[in-house]
Amino acid sequence: MSQNGIVLVASVSIFSDDKVLMIKENKPAAINKWNFPSGRIEYGEDILYSARREVKEETGLDVNLIAATGVYNFISSTKNQVILFHFIGEVTGGSLKLEEDEILDSKWIKVSDLATFENEDLREPNVIKQIIENLLRENLYSVSVYHEQLIKSFLLS
Repeated sequence: MSQNGIVLVASVSIFSDDKVLMIKENKPAAINKWNFPSGRIEYGEDILYSARREVKEETGLDVNLIAATGVYNFISSTKNQVILFHFIGEVTGGSLKLEEDEILDSKWIKVSDLATFENEDLREPNVIKQIIENLLRENLYSVSVYHEQLIKSFLLS
């Protein structure tokens, strides 16, 4: 969702066993860049629903959101102000089927190996590195802080 130059994004680190899923994007602003499954929050959409929807659209996987690493505010490479809500999800169903037009590749990687990505290989390296640091340090927050009515009120105002 974009309102007054601000883009709201939901992003998810998907875990299965001891590995996390990374995707290689094929979007105009991020060709051949690694990222966590993510996308814009649609107008009036619940943020938790948006996160699960984006995961399903990009990967074919169903997830249960179990925690959050935080909210990240930054200026993107396309000069948009982005507020990114990042969650941790566990696979509950579906099968890995990448969105053909927007995702080139994927790989399951140990959390400790996330730090080996070079900045030029990541979509928004400063933000992705912050998320990776929070994952490594297990700086996690309850998803219960995201109340549907609060988010809907913000989106509709």
